[in-house]
Amino acid sequence: MKPLEERIADQVRNIPRSGIRDFFELVQGRDDVISLGVGEPDFSAPWHIREAAIYSLEKGQTSYTSNLGLLSLRESIAKYVEKQFHVSYDPASEVLVTVGVSEALDLVCRALLNPGDEVIYHEPCYVSYSPSIALAYGKPVAIQTRVEDEFVLKAEDIAEKITDRTRLLFLNFPTNPTGAVEPVDELQKIADLAIEHDLIVISDEIYSELLYGEDSGMKPGTHVSIASLPGMQERTVLLHGFSKAFAMTGFRLGYACAPPVLTEAMMKIHQYSMLCAPMMSQVAAIEALENGAGEVEKMRRAYARRRNLMLKRFEEMGVPCFAPGGAFYMFPDIRKFGLTSQEFAMRLLEEEDVAVVPGDAFGEAGQGCVRACYATSYEQLEIALDKIESFVKRL
Repeated sequence: MKPLEERIADQVRNIPRSGIRDFFELVQGRDDVISLGVGEPDFSAPWHIREAAIYSLEKGQTSYTSNLGLLSLRESIAKYVEKQFHVSYDPASEVLVTVGVSEALDLVCRALLNPGDEVIYHEPCYVSYSPSIALAYGKPVAIQTRVEDEFVLKAEDIAEKITDRTRLLFLNFPTNPTGAVEPVDELQKIADLAIEHDLIVISDEIYSELLYGEDSGMKPGTHVSIASLPGMQERTVLLHGFSKAFAMTGFRLGYACAPPVLTEAMMKIHQYSMLCAPMMSQVAAIEALENGAGEVEKMRRAYARRRNLMLKRFEEMGVPCFAPGGAFYMFPDIRKFGLTSQEFAMRLLEEEDVAVVPGDAFGEAGQGCVRACYATSYEQLEIALDKIESFVKRL
């Protein structure tokens, strides 16, 4: 019999395990570890959202929905997106409800890529981007953003990577793992490039509600979607969902907004793989969109307070770290200690029982940094930061 290892498809065999999940496995079941690793809100979904899911079950709403998702949810999404992103979509033909944003990412890759097509994306980045491209037989082309530039993506760097095989451009702002926010003037240059080279842009904006302005981060900053810029809506797939801002990770619900032809193509794959997202999650999402803004703001302000604490403490420790404009991550620069990202994270875990994620888990551009997630309680953060301070003093 041929060894089973040799029967695994090439594009699957060559994909590495998630560096985030590897560290998550290390701390599973260890009550002594403070985890600043997994990017998940420490809040439960607000009660009124959970209640909507409970009521849907009590009403017996347990059937399939349309492949596109409940029309009532798509209508709520369209209203929300128009208010949040200043882009208007037809809920009947331009909105697709997916099982998390991760599924939407997979759908758009499979719908738009032929073998060998190139996709440009920026690193450090969410760990799923390169594998999703490879699984759709595309060729991932990474652009390394730099800590010295606060991880801003430069249009000139994109231009250098464009070839006659380039089909898609991935954007993620605010960015996981750095919290970087793209300046509007640079975003416009990127839009101009996309139009000039006839690229389709995939814009993952899952953290767009979690923004921090100049007033110690307590007031929200400004987010601009590339889809809202002139000439871009017809060539952009906007990805968004409920996991981060609404603390609904376990509901596994996201959505894609795109021109009808692209929505139809994604839906065809979705209907044969997932069929539809869970109805009770969709019902809860309607409640979130229509009545959840107040809870989102409470959570955002709590994150801002924790962000400010981490910035202050890292500065006091002498650990360089730029002020993130969004999301709930710090990406401190640990190069001065002479350790790789992996060595720093492993030693911190072993010596101080604090878990962070090595920066190179998010691509080569993350080497020399670590990701510390502040989606944990203020009190736990204080303890974790005391432990980090003890660790870096020894270094």
